[in-house]
Amino acid sequence: MKDVIVWQRVEGGLVFIAALVLYGQVEPVLPWWGALLVFFAPDLSFFAYGVGTRIGALAYNLVHVYAFGAGLMALGTLFAMPLLAALGALWLAHSGFDRMLGYGLKANTGFKDTHLGRLGKAG
Repeated sequence: MKDVIVWQRVEGGLVFIAALVLYGQVEPVLPWWGALLVFFAPDLSFFAYGVGTRIGALAYNLVHVYAFGAGLMALGTLFAMPLLAALGALWLAHSGFDRMLGYGLKANTGFKDTHLGRLGKAG
């Protein structure tokens, strides 16, 4: 099972790099500091854990699944909306970055329980 997790982390790194390359292909619409803020924005979903683990996991997973960023990027490209395409690419890059670091999609049991294993030293 551990080798599968390594592959998923490698995949996350590749998604991170590919999404940054795609972001670089979009018409520049954000200053560097704005892009940095957007890149880390999905982590604000963590605050949904204040309502409970089930709602927290749902909110976190909704914005950290690859399809969310890819969908925004596709819509932005399809409708010639460079800002939306840029936001999607950065969102996708964030999800890949998290997976590369071992932060997987969350289980309803708690923030540290992910599809890549348990976070922390015991994981």
